[in-house]
Amino acid sequence: MGEMIKNPFRVRISDKLELIGRSESFQQLVESVRQVAPTSITVLITGESGTGKEIIARAIHELSPRRAKPLITVNCGAIPEGILESELFGHEKGSFTGAVDMRRGYFELADGGTLFLDEIGEMPLTTQVKLLRALDTKEFMRVGGNRIQHVDVRVIAATNRDLELAVQRSEFRKDLFFRLNAVKIHILPLRERRPDIHPLVEYFAEEVGRQNAIRFQGFTEEAIHILEAHSWPGNIRELRHVIERAIILERGQTIDGLVMKKHIQEDSHPENALPVLLHKSADQAERELIYRALVEIRMALEDLRRLIIGAFPMRIAGRDIGAGSEDGSAQEENPVLEQEDLSIKNAEKKQIEKALEQFRHNRRKAAKALGMGERTLYRKLKEYGLEDH
Repeated sequence: MGEMIKNPFRVRISDKLELIGRSESFQQLVESVRQVAPTSITVLITGESGTGKEIIARAIHELSPRRAKPLITVNCGAIPEGILESELFGHEKGSFTGAVDMRRGYFELADGGTLFLDEIGEMPLTTQVKLLRALDTKEFMRVGGNRIQHVDVRVIAATNRDLELAVQRSEFRKDLFFRLNAVKIHILPLRERRPDIHPLVEYFAEEVGRQNAIRFQGFTEEAIHILEAHSWPGNIRELRHVIERAIILERGQTIDGLVMKKHIQEDSHPENALPVLLHKSADQAERELIYRALVEIRMALEDLRRLIIGAFPMRIAGRDIGAGSEDGSAQEENPVLEQEDLSIKNAEKKQIEKALEQFRHNRRKAAKALGMGERTLYRKLKEYGLEDH
């Protein structure tokens, strides 16, 4: 099994994964990961959006005996109800319109490894029944099939919903809740573990500087105090976004308290994110406007990429990564199916509609929940004919 390497603020899980923090709750979180990782017990990770639930799932997998096998991530809330069962359990050729070939589902692709079911609270009740059976028996049948498939998969689930309340409202099956809740790991929001903010800021600053070839001059003490005092409703995801934008737009220069406040305010009010250009020549102002527009486009594209990958993590160009024929041999690549392109768009549209409904059509909160900028959300509302929502 892998071994965790610790320093006061960082816990190295693998060459590509570190857990960052120093609060007491962070230390308890690391200890929970260490205890459950060597086992095959089902784990339910709870916490607000942006707290790092997927990172904890990855850490559990990387420290487990299954680390040499795949970790497959499925965003249950981003896949339309009509095709979620096929995505999880696969389908046989001709089982429905568009099923031009046999396809293995995520359970088969994760055989021997770990299946991470994100946003499990959004899974339809009909699919919950089949998931429960697969968890209990490690058996299932592909859609349209008549042969039982056997797999050895560890399941880790995550949600930002109160599943106990969902059970009371008959929105989530009680038996599945108890099956998933064998071990529960709760991640506190960032505002409740402020000692973790400073080491996270330093980590993100190093990462942004390395990825963008920027020699960053650092934060002043006042800037750090401002970051530590902010409420961070978007949690770690929001913190990283602010640090990335501040370093890139300030071109690596030292960031003081005044500059830090500006970038936090811009993240809270993206519709007012145009730069305030004072005491600059016309050429300087124009260059800064262009530079900021390019950064915003880049971040919007990254938002879209994350959303699509979250919906269909193993589907690229109409074929399954890692999938093969029944005997494990590679299959011929299939052409991109128009139906799959429509499915991605339908999944994105459905997620946007859900977020708007959940937050009573508050577009700012919906955008944060979706992990995209508010301007990106406005553009997509227009694209999908949802402007009146």
